[in-house]
Amino acid sequence: MTGNHDYVIRGGADGRERLKILARVMQPTTEALFDRLNIERNMRILDIGCGGGDVTTILAERVGPGGHVVGYDLDADKIALAREEAQSASIANVSYEVASVDDFPRDAKFEVAYARFLLTHLADPVNALQRIAGTVRVGGMVIVEDVDFRGHFCHPPSAAFDRYVDWYQQVVRLRGADPDIGPRIPEMFLQIGLESVSTGIVQPSGLTGEVKQIASLTLANIADSLVQENIATHDEVEQALAELEVYAADNSTLMSLPRIVQTWGIRVG
Repeated sequence: MTGNHDYVIRGGADGRERLKILARVMQPTTEALFDRLNIERNMRILDIGCGGGDVTTILAERVGPGGHVVGYDLDADKIALAREEAQSASIANVSYEVASVDDFPRDAKFEVAYARFLLTHLADPVNALQRIAGTVRVGGMVIVEDVDFRGHFCHPPSAAFDRYVDWYQQVVRLRGADPDIGPRIPEMFLQIGLESVSTGIVQPSGLTGEVKQIASLTLANIADSLVQENIATHDEVEQALAELEVYAADNSTLMSLPRIVQTWGIRVG
């Protein structure tokens, strides 16, 4: 959110299609989290790193016409698409801004600030989290969902799946970020002074369905970054993609997303 030149996953319209599928896979666990935390009508909520606005619209439905949700993202193409989709769906209680961490509002007017899969891409996630916390009023809540990429699994073993996980971790680290940040986040919440910090773990997986598409979609969308960093060649990526697609199409194979750490806490001052 402070700059997208280090972001390893393809943006724009191509990246938007991947995010739609990821959002559908994640919707049950994210909605369950919102149920648990009583995200309710009339709240003002900030969705940071909102991408194409998939969670933004879920939140907008929850807060109703008396609430409002603002989505921030640095990808102008995705924000334009999010605005178009909201308009087409006649969702009036959302707005979107192309914005970085440095552009966050200073008046602490939100009841909730939410970020999913954002901190893992940032070189200074603690500073970003501090700024995120500063957008909520005293007594407001910060909610983060983020990945522990090393927590992936599949069965039976797949060399292509292992290559994908390893390549992703390598390229994110080379760009100065942390692909396994999830378990660090509760400590970060405490470090910046949030209280009543709690956490949970979710990990979508399956034998069939869209959850098995995420690995190949993500690999396809980091291919340019892998080649730029000399981690893999185009031919190596294409071979791994072909193997992953065959593996995913087999209904006897089990594939997961990364382990995902959900963390929430309250701003007290």
